Parts: sequence; C-alpha cells; structure tokens
Amino acid sequence: MKLLTFIRQGAPALGVKTERGILDVATAAAGREAPASVMEVIAQGASAIAALADLAAATPADSSAWLREDDLAFGPCVTEPKKIICVGLNYRKHAEETKAAIPEYPILFNKFDNTIAAHGQDIAIPRTTDKLDYEAELVIVIGKKTKYVSREQALDHVFGYCCANDLSARDLQLRTPQWMLGKIGDDFSPIGPYLVTADEVGNPNDLAVKTYVNGERRQNSNTSDMIFACDEIVSYISQHLTLLPGDIILTGTPEGVVLGYPKEKRVYLKPGDVVTIEIEKLGSLTNRFVTEEA
Repeated sequence: MKLLTFIRQGAPALGVKTERGILDVATAAAGREAPASVMEVIAQGASAIAALADLAAATPADSSAWLREDDLAFGPCVTEPKKIICVGLNYRKHAEETKAAIPEYPILFNKFDNTIAAHGQDIAIPRTTDKLDYEAELVIVIGKKTKYVSREQALDHVFGYCCANDLSARDLQLRTPQWMLGKIGDDFSPIGPYLVTADEVGNPNDLAVKTYVNGERRQNSNTSDMIFACDEIVSYISQHLTLLPGDIILTGTPEGVVLGYPKEKRVYLKPGDVVTIEIEKLGSLTNRFVTEEA
C-alpha cells in the first residue's frame, strides 16, 4: 500500500494512493472507524492497512472521497518521527569518490524534526552556506518497538520505505569532525511522496536510486551497493537504543553528489534549481530551491 499525507485547510490529512486516484480517508470513512493519520497507521500496523484496503474497495467510484493527485499539496509522508537517524558513507562507490575509508561499522548521526519537509515544497537555501548538496537516500520506517533485534528478524520490524533527500551544507558539515551542523538546516530532509509498505517493496537492497538536477541525471545507482544492508542497519542501531514506530532511518547516498566531483567541476545547489530523487517502487520526490527570505 502507498500512503501519503496531504494538506487540507492547513492540517495534514491521510490519503491512500490507488489505481482510481487518491482516497481521502476521512471523507471516505464518513464517521466510520478508520485511522486518522499516517502515524496511526504505522502504530496499528497490519490491522490499519487491512481496514484501509477495505475502505478503498467499498468507496464508490463517483465518491467525492476520490481526489486527483495533481490537485494536492503534499505533506511529509511520515509526519512525526521521534527519531531521525542517518547512516554516513554507506555506499561503496560514494566512499571511494570522496576518498574516504570504507567504514568498519555504520557511521551514525542524527537530524531533528525541523528538517522534515514534503514533496513539492520549496526549500530555502540558508544564507550560512554556499555549498548545499543533494543526497538521494532510501528511508527505513520502523513499525514496531525494536531493541536488540537480530539481523535475521530486523526487517520484520520495518513498516515501510520512502525516498529522502539528505541535504548537506558541505562547508558547515566539514567545518569540524562532527557532521551535524551541515545536516540540520530547516527543511533539510524532504521525504515522500509516499510511504510504501514493506510487503510492496520486497527486497530493499535491490532498488534503483537516481537523482536529477534540472533534468540532468546526477546519481544512478542501486541499494545493492550499500556497505551495510538494511537488515544490518536496523539490527545494529537497535543494539544501542530502542526504535519506536514511526522512527526513520536514512540509509546513506550513492556516488554522484557534488562533493564527489573534482573541485573545479563542483556546482552546488542554487536558487531556482529543481531536484528529483527517484527510487524504484517508491516514486519521485521533487523540490525546488529558493532564496531564503530576509
């Protein structure tokens, strides 16, 4: 199932993408019991997914609950993650292009909820950086309380997956050995457009990953190039803290980022640029970059 959040009267609403269009869950339910938000669906798991499937099947084709996707303003596909954990240097070719050593353990850092943004949202380039870079990333969305999970059972704790752009201000990121400053700008983690359930994705370590800047392909890889696979990442993190439903893990980016180019060929993001992150089975996440207002 493909879930999404759209904005109605300034508030997030739950939608389901189907062949008939986008199902507005609240309108279709019309007082019947149904999940009210994507966070409720994640928390309730299989029972909520089954209820939404039944609701979609029972909603007449001429119902006002069916919406055109092109008419919607998207919200983040996961609206309230308690944790945003990122894995650095997790693609072999990306580590090689940046001349970094292949890590022995996952390199972890965190972001905060101020970084969460939506598909289609304009993103302001902060005045504190002139080296803003894109990073296409597969996102793992946790579906169960998870602690000390084995690698063999780790993916059973995953609700689904989505696309992200792990925006990185390289000048701030590399100012010190700690990367956090370059990663925590407002709206630096657009995610979406959809949250796709794990059963629909299948093997998360065999998905094509691409990035386009103004229509030019910059990244073209596959999650099979990950140094640490998704099951290993979830298991490893769970040895050190408890993961909760709705927590998200950004799993790293492949080669092709601006930082990986020779210095004389590096052209960082500027106002007016449009970046699209495309991951197989998950859709395309697009954002336009604008000048930060004074």
